[in-house]
Amino acid sequence: QVQLVESGGGLVQAGGSLRLSCAASGRTFTMAWFRQAPGKEREFVAGITWSGGRTYYADSVKGRFTISRDNAKNAVYLQMNSLNVEDTAVYYCADRHYPGSSYNAAEYAYWGQGTQVTVSS
Repeated sequence: QVQLVESGGGLVQAGGSLRLSCAASGRTFTMAWFRQAPGKEREFVAGITWSGGRTYYADSVKGRFTISRDNAKNAVYLQMNSLNVEDTAVYYCADRHYPGSSYNAAEYAYWGQGTQVTVSS
């Protein structure tokens, strides 16, 4: 069983930055961040394999967001720069609990409760 707790969300002006953190308890594998805006489906944002050797991003955040992990602390991070209004959503941390990359939310076994990110214009 894996428990995930996100933190770091908040209100920021367009062009600003936020850093999300996800603290995990239990063994994790490939980890990812997803987000869900009101009235929209949950979408993939960024993922990272257990070793950190591979990171992968949605086109909409490439060059602006960076995912990283610290396995010694059992934590995953999402550095978000150049935020815009379209980035407003609840952000979720997820553990695939299996090696290898995936963009598909259905392949992720464990989820955090989410943290709200609101970007104002």
